[in-house]
Amino acid sequence: MAMTLGGGGNADPEVMVDINTTPLIDVMLVLLIMLIITIPIQLHSVNLNMPAGNPPPPTKEPVVVTIDIDFDGTVLWNGEALPDRLTLESKLSQAAAQADQPEVHIRPNKLVEYKSVAMVLASAQRLGVTKLGMVGNEQFVK
Repeated sequence: MAMTLGGGGNADPEVMVDINTTPLIDVMLVLLIMLIITIPIQLHSVNLNMPAGNPPPPTKEPVVVTIDIDFDGTVLWNGEALPDRLTLESKLSQAAAQADQPEVHIRPNKLVEYKSVAMVLASAQRLGVTKLGMVGNEQFVK
């Protein structure tokens, strides 16, 4: 086995075509560290001015109106079946016109089509009912 040392008798050294990347990597690491240090810390929170102390107890129990929507789209107002949408809207407008609005709890059946629930929600929103909530959602958990 033979080993050659040097350029083989030729006086001209070979041209090196590779770039020395070590200084480039060092500069890039320093710039990266400087960037990380200078970026401000991001706080993922919202500052709210919350009231201090205990809230006052309610003066009276709120009035609760329950709207049940049966599997076939029948709307029940506190257990009483409503014949059509106009009757529902008249009752909702009476509830919205009160100074202290009652809480309206909507309880849809698991099998009811969404359009029936959307109709009740749209009517309540259009007529100005502000205390509106969905109850009985535990039936939709699988």
